[in-house]
Amino acid sequence: MLIEKGSKAVSEQSLTRVYADVIQFKGTHFDFGVMQGKRLIDSRLMTNRIEHLSKRKSTRFQTDVSEAIKWIEAIQPRLLDEIRGLQEVLNLSEDEAMRHFAGYYLEIGRSGCSIMTGDEYFVRNYDAYPDNYEGRMVVYQPTDGGFLSVGPSMQITGRTDGINEYGLVIGYNFTNRIKSGDGFICNMIARLVLESAKTVTDAIELLKTIPHRTSFSYVLMDPHHESVVVEATPNKVMTRQANMCTNHFELINEANRYRFDESLERLGRIKENWTEALTKEAAFQIFNNDQHHIFSDHYDVASGTLHTSLYEPKQKAVHFAIGKNQHPITIRLDAIKQGQVLLIKKLLGRIEWPHSFLNE
Repeated sequence: MLIEKGSKAVSEQSLTRVYADVIQFKGTHFDFGVMQGKRLIDSRLMTNRIEHLSKRKSTRFQTDVSEAIKWIEAIQPRLLDEIRGLQEVLNLSEDEAMRHFAGYYLEIGRSGCSIMTGDEYFVRNYDAYPDNYEGRMVVYQPTDGGFLSVGPSMQITGRTDGINEYGLVIGYNFTNRIKSGDGFICNMIARLVLESAKTVTDAIELLKTIPHRTSFSYVLMDPHHESVVVEATPNKVMTRQANMCTNHFELINEANRYRFDESLERLGRIKENWTEALTKEAAFQIFNNDQHHIFSDHYDVASGTLHTSLYEPKQKAVHFAIGKNQHPITIRLDAIKQGQVLLIKKLLGRIEWPHSFLNE
């Protein structure tokens, strides 16, 4: 089933059709890794990962592999089984599999991203470089430990944002990659939170404990808490309550980039649109409709919007769309827990960029 809706404010010639695969799986982490590995064999996505990692030096990575294993074992050891499933199918060594899929000590590109929350919703634009976007919306229900979660993938095992069966939502915004340290990158941190934390309080504790590779804001919300922004660097973690977040810190100012004017301007536009009475439908349109100037077409500088996600913590639901001016699909976690099999397999959209996503 293909979905392609929404207005076309830009000429057909300047738009590229892109899509996200909707991947649903229930089973053990190892079997989940095997299933994903079979999909990745000879894929453009896996070729891209191999090329990307071949460019970085691996002189220190033996130590990093041990550290990554130690931390994952302490937080959610079944994730190692998922990596081993990928390793087996893709015929990788343990070091290679951990380098590809553990999310530890890797470099991460700069990106944009915006988040706004209300009493009933958490809406997020993921802004990044489209040539590196995987185009995978993953619905995973583990049977060997860990929580059901839904979210777009990054580097296969990681998540750009997501919600779990307890209604805990996480999304992150890039701040800086200068003065990086030894630790996990944003997408694996999000996955670990979704698999192991039930509440905002649990997630904050994990974010204060886990080592951070670079500086990001992690925005959290659950059915019982207002949204919280966790400003995290390799050296410091601080929290604040807020309804909106872009790409700069407000507490750890020394970790901000030298110039973050665009982040401040985008935050100002979000503030102009936010009210306490804003409905979830209106919130989604503010982020996804280009007339509000929060959705970004700046793909050439790794700040173009690739997807819009709106999460409902109390309803345990996600509304998701690729590209701008779209009608989202809706996935309800309670229905998934009761055995619903999603009929939709691909979600279409269009972006102003000459290339397709990595899943093409």
